[in-house]
Amino acid sequence: MKELFQHAATTDGITVRVAVNFLPEQSQPDADKWFWVYHIRIENGSHEKVQLKTRHWRITDARGMVAHVDGEGVVGEQPLLAPGASHDYVSGCPLETPYGSMEGFYTFVREDGSPFEVRIPFFPLAAPATAG
Repeated sequence: MKELFQHAATTDGITVRVAVNFLPEQSQPDADKWFWVYHIRIENGSHEKVQLKTRHWRITDARGMVAHVDGEGVVGEQPLLAPGASHDYVSGCPLETPYGSMEGFYTFVREDGSPFEVRIPFFPLAAPATAG
């Protein structure tokens, strides 16, 4: 089955695409635990090699609580992308509410060593309605 990327943003020739899915089997609504998995594809549409160095996420839950998550690379990697190349990874996000959102940016470095930020598009996290 082909993954459907619902959200995308392009910065300086780098496109970030996001597909997000709620995982009911990993969630426990009775315990205020909801879990989503997201698949990200980073595409280098520029004319030079770039390397992803760090990530910054802004995760907001339904109560308006905001968590900022910073770290090196993505899932333990700092991919180097040649022109035309792409990098895919999958990660997850737990929340204590049935909906929220994520957005952020990656910091990349160009071949000359200069850093630049690439936007990660805003995407909602929404659990399906449940009878209750």
